[in-house]
Amino acid sequence: MTTALLVVAIGFVLANLYYFFRNKAFKYGRMDFMLFVNLFLVMVGIWLAFAGIYYALSMDKPAVLENTQPFDPVEVTWSNMIYFSGVTLLSIGYGDMVPTGIAKFFALLEAGLGLLLPAAFFIQSLQPRAVDQPIKRNTD
Repeated sequence: MTTALLVVAIGFVLANLYYFFRNKAFKYGRMDFMLFVNLFLVMVGIWLAFAGIYYALSMDKPAVLENTQPFDPVEVTWSNMIYFSGVTLLSIGYGDMVPTGIAKFFALLEAGLGLLLPAAFFIQSLQPRAVDQPIKRNTD
């Protein structure tokens, strides 16, 4: 039952993504599959880079703490740092892990990028494509 539900849910997501990119309402804008792939790759790159930053910061002293009493350091593993970076970048912020020290600055920077980058790509998608506009030639 669980497998069937997962297959249906994933199929629904994929069908919606297919419809979104094949919908002709976007033919005057720049929203296309490659723009989406570009945003995805940039976000994944930032996500993994910040996970590396948190991992490196945690090698000397705790950079990420568990949000429990007392505040114990999070075990320094790639999976923990990737998780923390993901919830920070996507502004989910479950509250189970909190940054400390210089990691607070990097968490703010990552959260800001997580908000600004999709907005910038959205604004870019609203711009008309250069190939759709007629070329103005000077006849002087």
